[in-house]
Amino acid sequence: MPHGPAEVGLGPWPGPWPSGPGSEKYDPDLLRDGDRRNVVDRYRYWSMAAIVADLDERRHDFHVAIENWQHDFNIGTIVRTANAFLAKEVHIVGNRRWNRRGAMVTDRYQHLRYHRDAADLAGYLAQRGVALWGVDNLPGSLHLETARLPRQVCFLFGQEGPGLSPAARDACAATFAIAQFGSTRSINASVAAAVAMHAWVREHADFEEAWRG
Repeated sequence: MPHGPAEVGLGPWPGPWPSGPGSEKYDPDLLRDGDRRNVVDRYRYWSMAAIVADLDERRHDFHVAIENWQHDFNIGTIVRTANAFLAKEVHIVGNRRWNRRGAMVTDRYQHLRYHRDAADLAGYLAQRGVALWGVDNLPGSLHLETARLPRQVCFLFGQEGPGLSPAARDACAATFAIAQFGSTRSINASVAAAVAMHAWVREHADFEEAWRG
């Protein structure tokens, strides 16, 4: 299978630089030096602020929240996936410090919020009419495959291994599990997050708005 070009992005802008209406979105440094960032072609040479402003016009109605008690390395990967599916906000519950390596700089394009505990997160969401649904294979959890996901919802994920904390379970209006058929009792937290977000996308997203570049 092809793996794309050997070099990502574009070199310095050829010819006269953009001017006139709309030219303010371009970053002079990128125009001069080239844009090798991992962004879709639509955003080549755009400043980061301009990209975030454009994303804000199209963000989806789901949020993603991750408990952070053990500095889980999955958090960065979950943030990266939240960017790919254009989550409205990403919430870190617990410790403010987290391993950003897996995010691959995508955290700069997301709105990150921090909460001391799950109750604080639940209160914030309730004020905005957003349901808090936990993702864990707990007794009594709904089946993701048959559940009707609210349009305005926040998916809360626990730490790799222990899953949702007791306090997080109490704060959730519902929990759902992802169907598994093998011998292991759980799947990786970042994989579960990707499955959950894509389930929301399949139910609610406008696919004519999806970027393919």
